[in-house]
Amino acid sequence: MSKPPPDPDRDNRIVAVTLDEESIGRSGPDIEHERAIAIYDLIEQNVFAPEAEATGPFTLHLAITGNRLVFDIRREDGAPVVAHLLSLTPFRRVVKDYFMICDSYYQAIRTATPDKIEAIDMGRRGIHDEGSRTLQERLSGKVRIDFETARRLFTLICVLHWKGQDG
Repeated sequence: MSKPPPDPDRDNRIVAVTLDEESIGRSGPDIEHERAIAIYDLIEQNVFAPEAEATGPFTLHLAITGNRLVFDIRREDGAPVVAHLLSLTPFRRVVKDYFMICDSYYQAIRTATPDKIEAIDMGRRGIHDEGSRTLQERLSGKVRIDFETARRLFTLICVLHWKGQDG
């Protein structure tokens, strides 16, 4: 019996994620729950390979500074690899739409029919997928990620919801 070929992405992964507490706005239990699930799922399975000459595994610190999303990528031992700053502008509309539909979804769970809940959830997933594709495009040439990793990272970007956006 032959051994399977080595997995080239074995070390191209995130092993820890932190969110900048200064960047996180007020959020309710539903958003906090989404955040916890996204971090857990992200750590469990992801593909994350900075284009810089680096081998992982990696830790990721997400923050927002000004109108920029900061991806601070480090090795597991804390040694800096690269920091990428992405404009938030391409994400604003999709995040706003995502929050609106999430509000509708959480309200629907409490009172709506299963058909209505399913329809809202399909819309929510569609907007989430759009944001995930936008993130993949923005990271293109900087960090290679698969779609599931992009989905989980997009959830975390939403959780960071920008200070000043709400008021």
